[in-house]
Amino acid sequence: MARRRVSARRAVVGTAFVVAVWAFVAYLAAPFVWSEIESGSPPRAMLTTTPLGIPGDPLNFGLVGNEAEVVAAFHAIGWRPADAITLKSAVEIGLSVVFDRPYPDAPVSNLVYEGRRQDLAFEKEDGKSAGRRHHARLWKVETDGADERPLWLGTVSYDRDAGLSHDTLQITHHIAPDLDAERDALIGGFEAAGLLAESYQIDGVGPTQDGRNGGGDRYFTDGKAMVGVLKER
Repeated sequence: MARRRVSARRAVVGTAFVVAVWAFVAYLAAPFVWSEIESGSPPRAMLTTTPLGIPGDPLNFGLVGNEAEVVAAFHAIGWRPADAITLKSAVEIGLSVVFDRPYPDAPVSNLVYEGRRQDLAFEKEDGKSAGRRHHARLWKVETDGADERPLWLGTVSYDRDAGLSHDTLQITHHIAPDLDAERDALIGGFEAAGLLAESYQIDGVGPTQDGRNGGGDRYFTDGKAMVGVLKER
């Protein structure tokens, strides 16, 4: 009995040590190293970064409309605003993935464009949990775009599963590499719902065959951003 207790205690201590080492590397050491590596890199047009300055997802779509119109448009095609990142929402998304249960308002990680984090974020689950989902982030970049309404630029991608970041080992989602498919599906969804007055393409990050986002996931894209002009309400 005494040997079993000693063995159990050693197992607990060993597990705690491994977790502590992982947490130190993933959330302190690796972020510091990446921050130093990227600190001197100039910003790239139409490309977001993580809060550490690591290149993130490219901007691949846009919407013209006021905030209420943007929110209503996403609701109309079955998307939900994402919760803010808090301890509570972090625990809830973890439980959603582990126990395969719904969390339709699960938070998305922060990305930075033009010096600030996203203004709006939305998601649409694809399955029983938040492990697989479509998600989008938007930044208001012009207050007076077409029709004197704001222009929003955003990133949209598909989370195929949850795991560890290839760069920092932090817990994150891994995206599917075909960003154009997600862009086209999103804008196509707005069009099918009769929400767009028109749509057009603008230059984005440029043709990319082997891009890497903030989690180290590979992506490819034709480098264009599709912009939808929402019908005025």
